[in-house]
Amino acid sequence: MFSFFKRFKGSKESDNAPEESQTAPEALAPEPVAPPAPQPADPVSADTQPATAVSVNEPEPETSALETVEIVPPPMQDASAKRSWLTRLKTGLSKTSSSLTGIFVGTKIDEDLYEELETALLMSDAGVEATEFLLESLREKVRSERLTDPLQVKAALRTLLIDLLKPLEKSLMLGHAQPLVVMIAGVNGAGKTTSIGKLAKHLQSFDQSVLLAAGDTFRAAAREQLAIWGQRNNVTVVSQESGDPAAVIYDAVGAARARKIDVMMADTAGRLPTQLHLMEELRKVKRVIGKAQDGAPHEVLLVIDANTGQNGLAQVKAFDDALGLTGLIVTKLDGTAKGGILAAIARQRPIPVYFIGVGEKVEDLQPFSAEEFSDALLGG
Repeated sequence: MFSFFKRFKGSKESDNAPEESQTAPEALAPEPVAPPAPQPADPVSADTQPATAVSVNEPEPETSALETVEIVPPPMQDASAKRSWLTRLKTGLSKTSSSLTGIFVGTKIDEDLYEELETALLMSDAGVEATEFLLESLREKVRSERLTDPLQVKAALRTLLIDLLKPLEKSLMLGHAQPLVVMIAGVNGAGKTTSIGKLAKHLQSFDQSVLLAAGDTFRAAAREQLAIWGQRNNVTVVSQESGDPAAVIYDAVGAARARKIDVMMADTAGRLPTQLHLMEELRKVKRVIGKAQDGAPHEVLLVIDANTGQNGLAQVKAFDDALGLTGLIVTKLDGTAKGGILAAIARQRPIPVYFIGVGEKVEDLQPFSAEEFSDALLGG
């Protein structure tokens, strides 16, 4: 399996890493203990029923010994794994790249070339603003560098595209809080739960203990799907059949603190940005997480389906306005004709793209690289 995190400089205590066992962990709490002492004020509203999955009365872990894990561009994979990933990425983006790559074959550098390029970029859902920016920059580059060969123009476009996408190439930072609380949002069908499961497996590969919170209390299938990932990865899942999602996630944060878990990831119910009451509920979840642990959530990630194109950009803007996003996970790039959406995001709302997905397997979720993406998009 590939790897993309730099390991801790110091050694990890064995009880921080999940045990390698074929036996699935229980989705609920360990053996019950005495209830916690009464709090002066309940941060969760009185009408909510807290999840009973775990106990949270153990003392808060010390944070002074934490080490920040600096995640630089992912460590070099072995050659075969790297080739396999790049092949999947190019294959996945072939529908998008097919209209772009043919433009530079056997043609002249004239207005027809720019018009064809404009059409191809718009069809890939790069959006009007990003398309105009790229074309104007390309025209200037062709003039200033006196390019005469169509392949030179293609290389110039590649450079411009990389420069545009480079600000999105930022990695997830680990170790600056314990637990590191990650809140994950998105519309129904974007791939939130699957992405959480894949990330849990990857984090475990780098000595990170993980706890999951099934904050989608409305859809039984979401809880079941998360439980399956939990069993597969030997990770505890805090779940409740019904009730307030904020209460479930609040209890999960407390459990993670008591157990000295490294990363706690919270799933949330899918919702459209136009569903104002549900967006307000999401704001409430974020506020409650902050009451469970100062400074949390440390990461607020939005999962978007690449096939939604410009609608995906609208989701990014709406969720960012509501929650203050720290990163994106772009899924389902395999087989999409709308891979240009990342250019639109880079131009209009440049939120870091932590990961991109081109398939259902764990290894199909990889850190975003502007250069690799541009090469796949232009058939490089």
